[in-house]
Amino acid sequence: MKPRHIIPAVALSLAISACGSNPDVAPTGTADTIYDRAQRSMNNGNFRDAIFVFEQLESRYPFSTVGKQSQIDLIYCYYKSGSKEQAIDAADQFMRENPTHPRVDYALYIKGLAYFDKPAGPLDGLFKVDRADRPPNDAQRAFSVFRQLVERYPASRYADDAVQRMVYIKDKLARYENNVADYYLRLGAYVASLNRAKRTLQRFDGTAANEESLRIMIESYEKLGLDDLAASTREVLEINFPGS
Repeated sequence: MKPRHIIPAVALSLAISACGSNPDVAPTGTADTIYDRAQRSMNNGNFRDAIFVFEQLESRYPFSTVGKQSQIDLIYCYYKSGSKEQAIDAADQFMRENPTHPRVDYALYIKGLAYFDKPAGPLDGLFKVDRADRPPNDAQRAFSVFRQLVERYPASRYADDAVQRMVYIKDKLARYENNVADYYLRLGAYVASLNRAKRTLQRFDGTAANEESLRIMIESYEKLGLDDLAASTREVLEINFPGS
């Protein structure tokens, strides 16, 4: 017998499959069935389809368990798809509407990651630009969000990672402040450079950038003719950073 029906059958199967994965087709079925489709898309990295379906679920079942879970999953899908602002907005909305929900720590964590991973400018990666000289607004916001997470939910599974990211951010912020202090130093504004380096040392104690803060303080003192203070600061530098 000739397999005359194989090609039409395959074509029909492909057509059905295509319709099932088309993100422009409104999902049908029960809430659980629709949620399963969205979750499969999310797990497979098809965030466009997952976002479409989760948004449908959130809209149709706003007060249900599946609707709340869809809100949570949307935060993640927005983040993973590169829509960082949408992830932040979705996290804020979820926390505002569900302040006592057990997954608030997760919403905070993803919001922190969204700020932490904000993309650099289009030319920064190409030219390997060190962004320590740029105003670290997003880094400060990420630090604030991670601190909220750690302080409010110290037992959260995300707390340890948040702490590690806070350490990294502190060093980044300290390096930025040192760059500003060094700019004042080169400009001849020695009091300003000294005060900036002092404040950096106090605010970001324990970071690798402390060494540079001390060096800026020493040079500022020397330029101001305050040799005794320069010498005592140099002692602090040598004690904390031997061989520097």
